[in-house]
Amino acid sequence: MVTLQLRQLDIPPGHRVLFRDVNWQEFELILAELGEHRAARLAYSKGTLEIRMPLPEHEVDKEIIGDMVKILLEELEIDRECFGSTTFKRQDMAQGVEPDQSFYIQNYARMIGKRRIDLTVDPPPDLAIEVDVTSKTQFDAYEALGVPELWRYQEGRLQISVLRSGKYAGSESSPTFPNLPIVDVFSRFIRQGLTEGTSPALRAFRRWVRDCVSG
Repeated sequence: MVTLQLRQLDIPPGHRVLFRDVNWQEFELILAELGEHRAARLAYSKGTLEIRMPLPEHEVDKEIIGDMVKILLEELEIDRECFGSTTFKRQDMAQGVEPDQSFYIQNYARMIGKRRIDLTVDPPPDLAIEVDVTSKTQFDAYEALGVPELWRYQEGRLQISVLRSGKYAGSESSPTFPNLPIVDVFSRFIRQGLTEGTSPALRAFRRWVRDCVSG
């Protein structure tokens, strides 16, 4: 049997590597070896480990979507704790994911000051966001971990999935922002960011939110 070190892997942007028959201890060792300050994203589900290297377009999209959520929460005066691409994992479920963005909103008060997360006692994030460019969101992992709301951005369109009876169902509206046309508006301002620049698009989005609040 040939054994390779992780440092020998060179994953080009936009590509991914799958490892089969990875046990939980090995997954934890890989997380520790790669460390927290890395570009690669990991997903683990029942023995299968995926390591993917995002493209620049992935990073741009995830940042503007995350910034728009923060603007929306600020303007609506909704408290939140943002945990970014934290590794959310549970050994008893053999599942682990690293969203592109994650937010505690309904459960924000429980997460104030948290520096480590243990999903056997802590709740999962209320909202997770994934940008799919070259890989696909691990729905099974998010379902198993009990993330109530999952946003997925793919091919210029935002899709919302809501956890119902342990399974995700597509939704045209966000339970977190039920009175706003999130799908259409987010997609529109993301496209605006591509043509006019991220900063002007975010300023325009903030004006849109304020108009909604004042109206």
